[in-house]
Amino acid sequence: MTHLTIIRGGRLLDAAGRAAPFKDILVKDGAILEVGEPGLAAPAEAEVVDASRHLMHPGLINSHTHGSGALTRGYLDRWNLEMLLMAAPRRFGNQSAEIKYLNTYLGAVEMALKGCTVAYDLTFGVPVATTEELIAMGQAYRDAGIRAVMAPMLSDISFYRAIPGLVESLPADLQRLSVIDAADATDEVLRLMGEALAAWPHDRDHVKLGVAPTIPTHCSDALMRGSDRLVRDYDTVMQSHVGESKVQVLAAKEFWGKSMVAHIDELGLIGPHFSVAHGVWLDDDDMRRLADHGASVSHNAGSNMRLGAGIADSRRMLELGVNLGIGTDGATSSDNQNMYEAMRSAQQVSCVRQPDHRLWLSAPEVIAAATTGGARLTGFSHVGAIEPGKRADIVFLALDHPNWMPVNDPSNQLVLVEDATAVRHVMVDGRFIVRDGRHLASDMAALAGKAEAARETIASLNQADMAVAERLEEAVTSFCRSLSAKPYSVERYAAFPCRCETPEAGFAATPA
Repeated sequence: MTHLTIIRGGRLLDAAGRAAPFKDILVKDGAILEVGEPGLAAPAEAEVVDASRHLMHPGLINSHTHGSGALTRGYLDRWNLEMLLMAAPRRFGNQSAEIKYLNTYLGAVEMALKGCTVAYDLTFGVPVATTEELIAMGQAYRDAGIRAVMAPMLSDISFYRAIPGLVESLPADLQRLSVIDAADATDEVLRLMGEALAAWPHDRDHVKLGVAPTIPTHCSDALMRGSDRLVRDYDTVMQSHVGESKVQVLAAKEFWGKSMVAHIDELGLIGPHFSVAHGVWLDDDDMRRLADHGASVSHNAGSNMRLGAGIADSRRMLELGVNLGIGTDGATSSDNQNMYEAMRSAQQVSCVRQPDHRLWLSAPEVIAAATTGGARLTGFSHVGAIEPGKRADIVFLALDHPNWMPVNDPSNQLVLVEDATAVRHVMVDGRFIVRDGRHLASDMAALAGKAEAARETIASLNQADMAVAERLEEAVTSFCRSLSAKPYSVERYAAFPCRCETPEAGFAATPA
């Protein structure tokens, strides 16, 4: 049965024009049929939605997160990427399928309440999340009402073997505690991933299964090529953490004599289906390779600051033709799933890269990255804009909120002022999933109780492994600090030379 909705009286964001004219929107069976002037003709049977005193914008697209980390928010305040990679499996492992569902659902509900209607979720499992777990986590997005790419992270090389010399640098007793790679893991990982893709039951317009070889140095060439074959066979998308930290790019240089991007380009992996998560340490050659093949980068400025990874050169990416998305990263490394905050961080961090304000990201550029750029990156071509033919994924912001008193430049205010507190309603496929600030499918009090119980369960199950992680932490991070002191072709830290510990010089002084 056909369902018609007419949305009347609202102001529709025109990001490029820095305006928000009054528009009516006619929706048929979840798709936008027409956008017109106030008084737009509509059939008598159309349901009327009063959007007066609201600003409407497309649902935001989170182009990189980890839904399995919602229970870990606020874990540590000084915590870099290598600490996370070393400790997270030991501190946050042993999650049942029920807890993985809960983790994913919590993050999805948060995103919905904060104006985000699509997430690119790199989830985890050992050696890969099972088909049943992936289907359950996909159901969490269906139940929360937002769209997602579910992309399990794959690897067949341990964190310890992915950094040249790390294992050998550890004291003998700690070497025994470090992870040893499983024999013949590659074929098993690819088999499990293929089974999940073949069995995927969810509507791919809402939740589709992608593939995420986690970090190129954590994956054999056979695993990277096998992942690419699966992506092409099942017409889906791939994302990998590339150039996120200086340790990563230095390790790649030692392994392959070239950058991560150059290596995976030579493997034939890069195309419109491929996206880089973070890309902090990409150089011009890397960016040109991505642009030439129509690939994307998810710019996660808040997480990059939180983990001390550096400042990505987002302006240069755009100059060279790379498609840019915006991401929050997971709650383990960015704590919240607030895309408004992610947009603000992306804009503001561009301002400290150089003094020429003409090169800073503009608000319309940031909004484009968080909408149309994200749609291209996720492969969801049917969302990202409020225009005929797109699905009606619409966020309604209250203009009687202090964030919007008065309305000056709506593009600037969306990026630099809005913090998700003005989100009044959220619509996906023309139906409300958030109404009057309330997530319609959730009992928040019950959800809080489940989250507390799950946190206690995880802490109890991982107590012994957490003690091991604490023993490894200083030895591993000391080695990584020394490695980070080595030069690289680009510099992405705010202070250089860095006050990094080196075996020869102790701490180098930072210039005044």
